Order: sequence, then structure tokens, then C-alpha cells
Amino acid sequence: MTELPEKIPVSVLVPTRNEESNLEACLSCLKPFGEVIVYDSLSTDRTVEIAEKHGATVVRREFDNFAAHKNWALENIPFRHEWILMVDADERVGSGLAEEIERVVSRNDPAFDGYFVALKYMFAGKWMRHGGWYPGWQLRLFRQGRVRYESRLVHAHAMLEGNSGRLGNDLLHEDYKGIERYFDRHNAYSSMEAVEVYRALASQAAPSGQIEPSLFSTGPKRRRYLKSLAYRYLPFRPLFKFLWLYVFRGGFLDGRIGFRFCLLHTFYEYQVSLKIEELRDPGSPLRRKYREYLDG
Repeated sequence: MTELPEKIPVSVLVPTRNEESNLEACLSCLKPFGEVIVYDSLSTDRTVEIAEKHGATVVRREFDNFAAHKNWALENIPFRHEWILMVDADERVGSGLAEEIERVVSRNDPAFDGYFVALKYMFAGKWMRHGGWYPGWQLRLFRQGRVRYESRLVHAHAMLEGNSGRLGNDLLHEDYKGIERYFDRHNAYSSMEAVEVYRALASQAAPSGQIEPSLFSTGPKRRRYLKSLAYRYLPFRPLFKFLWLYVFRGGFLDGRIGFRFCLLHTFYEYQVSLKIEELRDPGSPLRRKYREYLDG
């Protein structure tokens, strides 16, 4: 009888919402892991069917916001393993990364409670290697009970209790939903980002439950500090964003696709700026939509 290979003792959490176009490829890469949980936000397409076909455990919960949704999962799902790997449905764990994760959790070095992974972002079939997108370190592998996401509607950073390391292999990001879905998603994201920026600008300190910006730190704290300065004092910020991404960070090296990607992110920043202005009007539709969050 042929012995089955041992599974990597890691619980993988895959948040989903109508991800039938991405989920098949994602779950196919996760077969080496000991537990795969598809954490679904009441999808109306074939997401749950695909998850069950691949033998994944399905947990369903209505989505409220990114941070609260992930924190609920980390606090309430009975994960089988000590280590948790967070993977989006439009991401792929290659064999090299899976093998490295197996070595890391087998070694179980007590000096580290989490590991950052470099995100290899694909857009229109091309790797966005320049423009500041790569490596884009994100905390994705961590011990149970050591991570909580900051209280933020969108782009919430994972806050680790303990020390972190970095993995050498990349996590591939490749979304198959197309440009129309890209615009829809970033329209929603820019609204939530505008709300968070508006809250931050209204106070000298970081809102409760969020990371504290610091010029003298590294990673998210430093980026948050510089972003706050830009929103407060930098004129023509969307134009500066384009020049920063495309010229100073080398986005032009990614050719015409790099130009498109930098231009789209410039427009995203312009959307955020316009929506911040709208939020200053107490009677505006956007202010009414997020009034409970802003005034709570």
C-alpha cells in the first residue's frame, strides 16, 4: 500500500465572496496543507460548491467590514493547527512557498510568531515588478492567538503580538475577474479609504484600535505616517502619486501595462480626495452612508 504524504500542519483561511472564477485555482494549490477553511460571505455564485468539491471546510458569515470579519474568524473558528496561513481567493501558493512554510512550522522557532510574505502582483497577465508594488510584504503566516487586524474599514494591517520573520518565496496574486470588477472594487475601496482618512485628519492621534503612525518605524507604521502627511499638506497629491509610482519608483519599466496600472492608482487617489471633500458636507450621500461609523 502506498503511504499518503503527510500534510503540512497549517490551517489555511480563505475569505471569499463570489469567487467562483478564482477559487478553483486557489484551492488546487492548497492540497499539501492539513486544513483548508473557506470563510464565505454568503456568496450567491458557485463558491461554496467549489469549496466543498475540493474538500474544504466552509464557514459562512455575513460580511460587515474587512477587519471585523477577519477578527471574528480568528476568534471563533476552531482551527486544527497552531499555525494559520491567510490566503485570498485570487492568490496562489506555489510549491516553493509551501515547502518553505513546511520547514518553518516544523522548525517551530520560538523566536518568531509570524512571517511576512512578498506579494507578486499580476495585472493584465504581467508581473508588476516595479513602481513600488514588489515585494509588498504582508503578514500572512502566524501562530493562533497572536494576530488581530486593526480597526479599519479597508486596508487593515495585521497586528502581531511577538516577533516576525520573512519568507523567501513569493505569494502570487492573479485575479481573473476582469477590469470591470477592478473598477467596482476600487470604487468601494476608495469610499472606505476616504472615510478612514477623514477620521484620521479629524484627530492628531490614530483612531482607536489602529496602528500608531511613526516616521521612525518601518513598514506599515512609517507608510501610514507619510500618507497622513501627504493628505494634510501635499497639494496636487494624485499627480504627485503618479510621478512617484511611474517615474521615481520605476513603474515605466513595466511598459504599457505599468503605465496603465500607475494611472489607475492615480485615479484611485483622486477618487479618495473627492470623497473626502464630500464627507465634509453633513448632508452628502456618502456622509449619510457612513454616519454611524463616523459619529460612533
